[in-house]
Amino acid sequence: MTTPVPVHRDPASGLTAGSSAEVRHGLVSRLSAEAFGTLFIVVAGLGVPLFTIPQSSPLPAALAAGLAVTAAMLAFGYVSGGHFNPAVTVGHAVAGRIRLVDAAAYIGAQLVGGLLGALALFGILRTLPGIQDSRTAFDTVTAGFGEHSIIQAPLAAVLLLEVLGAAILVAVFLGTTARNNINRTAAAIAVGLAFAVLLQLGLSVGNAPFNPARATASAVFSSSWSLEQLWLFWVAPVVGAAITGLVFRGFAAPVAAVTGSAADGSAFDDVDVHDVEDFDDDEDADVVEEPAAAPAKAAAEAPDSNDEAQEFFDGKRG
Repeated sequence: MTTPVPVHRDPASGLTAGSSAEVRHGLVSRLSAEAFGTLFIVVAGLGVPLFTIPQSSPLPAALAAGLAVTAAMLAFGYVSGGHFNPAVTVGHAVAGRIRLVDAAAYIGAQLVGGLLGALALFGILRTLPGIQDSRTAFDTVTAGFGEHSIIQAPLAAVLLLEVLGAAILVAVFLGTTARNNINRTAAAIAVGLAFAVLLQLGLSVGNAPFNPARATASAVFSSSWSLEQLWLFWVAPVVGAAITGLVFRGFAAPVAAVTGSAADGSAFDDVDVHDVEDFDDDEDADVVEEPAAAPAKAAAEAPDSNDEAQEFFDGKRG
């Protein structure tokens, strides 16, 4: 019987360390990595536009956030999978790559990290003598629609943009971290670039962050209107992530049907076809060799017609 190739899964089915042995970090370690990574992304994504003068172009903020995502994934992805975004976690949960309980804990850690990052920025703003109202300053980087959008984009436009952007971002994440993707080592770069490109568009419309944790972090320290509009920046990216998760769950369904449910509950995780255990070679050999052995046995027991003819002409048989 052949030995199946062992499957080495990351706890959150994201980035892997690439070692020959499975490394499973504890939940506390994973949550800490998610919180710290989200803090870094919020500090970079909100801090750059907050302190950029003049604030005429969203390019510096988009690049800063994208590079922060890449750096955070490279630094902490081997521990937690490198989500740092509730939408990404929802996509993983719908695709079957992470348990629902762990996904809920991830989202909680991301919110804590994002709020701590925004709190640090808010504290810095309070120390600057040139800024009279720190909450008004935060309004400039907070997601909004209607009159609170840079281009006065209505609710429907921002809603569609958030759904589309989150769906694309989660698709890039799930696709580049798939087990059978030969380029998965470059997942951090691909996700960071995709996020920077999408954020360039989102910031131009209404500071759309495609990240509910970042949207919450900025809304808490902004004016009251931001909390009233925050629901959209949760509902829209979650819907987009869920759509992408369902698509990737469908991609993995045929393989999962053959291999069965994974031990960790991720029945639809990306599984390489080589992970499927082969059938018993001995049994296959019996099935193949048995029909072949019968003709050979019959040929051995059958009399040799050429020898009988030779004996007849030699006079040995009358």
